[in-house]
Amino acid sequence: MKKSLLSLLLLGLPMAAMAAKLPVVASFSIVADMTREIGGQRVDVVSLVGPDQDAHVFQPSPADVKALSASRVFVTNGLGLEGWMGRLTKASAYKGVMVEAGKGIKTRMAPEEEGEAHGHDVVDPHAWHDPQRVQVYIRNITAALIKADPQGKDEYNRRAADFSARVKQEDDWAARQFAAVPQAKRKMLTSHDAFGYFGERYGIKMLAIQGVSTEAEASAKGVAQLVKQVRQEKVNAVFMENMTDKRLLEQLTREAKVRIGGELYADALSKPNGPASSYLKLFHHNVETIMQSFR
Repeated sequence: MKKSLLSLLLLGLPMAAMAAKLPVVASFSIVADMTREIGGQRVDVVSLVGPDQDAHVFQPSPADVKALSASRVFVTNGLGLEGWMGRLTKASAYKGVMVEAGKGIKTRMAPEEEGEAHGHDVVDPHAWHDPQRVQVYIRNITAALIKADPQGKDEYNRRAADFSARVKQEDDWAARQFAAVPQAKRKMLTSHDAFGYFGERYGIKMLAIQGVSTEAEASAKGVAQLVKQVRQEKVNAVFMENMTDKRLLEQLTREAKVRIGGELYADALSKPNGPASSYLKLFHHNVETIMQSFR
């Protein structure tokens, strides 16, 4: 038999514990974690693209359409990351609060592979790698949660302020780490061009095999040019990513005679038992891994 409201109150359970949580769908694991940080116990967040999965190549399933239809808030990155988003919202006839977490940030442009965008510059969607830009993410997500659940305004604002302070703390720590490295040594190579905002924030020159999307394929000519550049630039190490094909990067390390500096988390969190199971852990892990190659 279900307990009555009066009996629950007598047990001392708060009203918030008895209320249904706000159903939220997030496009991928990183913005899902940010939403949980801000929403706390008031939200129930489902991530369409899970840990160690690639949001660039994701294909929504009927179960994803159903999950979105039942949600009241849909949190996406925007900036062109989720090319599948329009199809999903149309299929689900979504009518809830929809927010692009990256809306309003100062974006950077990046050259894409010729096969995908004919060599034109495209918007780089990986803005979460710059903690200063993440402050915009926090404001946008907070506003969306408040719009869907005005009664939670004070809690959302309190948790957002706390999360914002922890993000700033990580940013200040990272800035101190990289400031101690001579500018000439701040060079790195990654699987795809996901760390442009990171490099811009901390003065690191970034090289990449693929463009800003993992769907882009590096040409043999492009890899040969990159090998030459790695040698000329005297790059110390290259970095693998948790959800990309490592074979091409391994080939490049052999030809350019540089070492693999470790694994970075670019477009997805790790699984819960991994080193990057939250946004803040992801950022901290990446900084520590990159710093090891600079020493």
